[in-house]
Amino acid sequence: MHSIHPSRWLATARKVGVLSCFLIGSLPGFAAQEQVLNLYSARHYATDEALYSNFTRATGIKINRVDADDAGILARLKAEGSASPADVILLVDAARLWKGEIDDLFAPVQSPELLKAIPEHLRAKQRAEGTSWFGLSTRARVIVYDKQKFKPSDVDTYEKLADPKFLGRLCIRSGSHPYNLSLFSAMLEHLGTAATENWLKGLVANLARQPKGGDTDQIKGVASGECGVALANSYYLARLYRSENPQDKTVVERIGVVFPNQSSWGTHINIAGGAMARHAKHPQNAVAFLNYLVSEQAQKYFADGNNEWPVVKGLNINNPALKAMGGTSFKSEKLDTSVIGMNQVKVQQMLDRVGLR
Repeated sequence: MHSIHPSRWLATARKVGVLSCFLIGSLPGFAAQEQVLNLYSARHYATDEALYSNFTRATGIKINRVDADDAGILARLKAEGSASPADVILLVDAARLWKGEIDDLFAPVQSPELLKAIPEHLRAKQRAEGTSWFGLSTRARVIVYDKQKFKPSDVDTYEKLADPKFLGRLCIRSGSHPYNLSLFSAMLEHLGTAATENWLKGLVANLARQPKGGDTDQIKGVASGECGVALANSYYLARLYRSENPQDKTVVERIGVVFPNQSSWGTHINIAGGAMARHAKHPQNAVAFLNYLVSEQAQKYFADGNNEWPVVKGLNINNPALKAMGGTSFKSEKLDTSVIGMNQVKVQQMLDRVGLR
C-alpha cells in the first residue's frame, strides 16, 4: 500500500459519504462536535503518542484517551451503554475483539480503504451493514530457548514443549492470560480435544516453576538458566534486542528464538485491532481515525515503534530487532478469529482440570 497523505484520507472518505461533515465544520455549534475523538485504548505504549499527535496535526481532531486493559474496556462499554462517550476502541487480543463483536459493542463500518488494506483473516466478517472490527497489527507467539542446552529443532513446534526432554525446564506466564488462552484455543482447533488436553498436561509436567510474571520474565528466566524454554510474544523479545542496557544484551546473547510450526499450520499470531463504538458520538471522526491507522505512516509506527508486524503487506520494515529475530518473513497461522474466541471457554475448563493456573 502506498503512503496516504492526510488530505487523501479525507477526500476518499468524502467519496463514500463518511466524512461529508468535515466541510461544514464552520456551522454554528458543529465545529466543537466534529473536532473530537474519544478513544478507549488497551495499547499502553509510549510510541503510540506519535500516532495520535500526527493524526491531530493532520486533521485538527483532538483525541481524548481512556486507558484500560481489554477486559476493563469491554466491561466499561457494557456498563455505560448508550451513554458511552467512546468513539473508537483499540484492543490487543483477537478473542477480546471477537467478544466485543458478539456482545454488540461495536458499530459496523463501511470503509473500502480498510477492506482493501487488511487481509480477510485479520478482520471481522464483512456483512451488508459493514465490518465490526479491523486488525491493525500482529504479534507472534514464539518459543525462546537456551542456546547452551538446546537447538532450534528441539523446539520447532508448539507440540514439542510437552516433550519429556523439557521436564522441569518450561517457563510460562499464567495459562489464563489472554495471550496463552488464544494460543491454546488455536491448538484445540488444530489438534482436537483429547490431544490438546494431553498436551496441556505435558506443559504442566514440564514446568520449571509455577506460572508467574509477564513474557519478559520468561525470557529472562531462560537467559538465567532457571528455564530451558519459554513462550513469549515477539514484541517483548524485540524490545530486548533493541535495548542498550548491558544486562539486556547479555540476555539476548544467551537465548535463541524459533517461529514454531513452519512445516505445518504456521506460527500463532495475535491481533491488535480497532473498532468504532456502538454508540459513537463522532462516527465520521472514528472512521477517519481507523482509516489513518492503515496508512503507511501509521503502519510503520506499529512496526518500527512498537515491534509489531503491520497488517498492510508490502511495506519496507526497517526494524533491526525483527530482522535479527528472523521474523521478517515467516509462515503465520490463519485461523478464523471467531474459532479462537469460541474455543476459550472449553480451553479454560481444560486448564482447570490439568492445573495450569
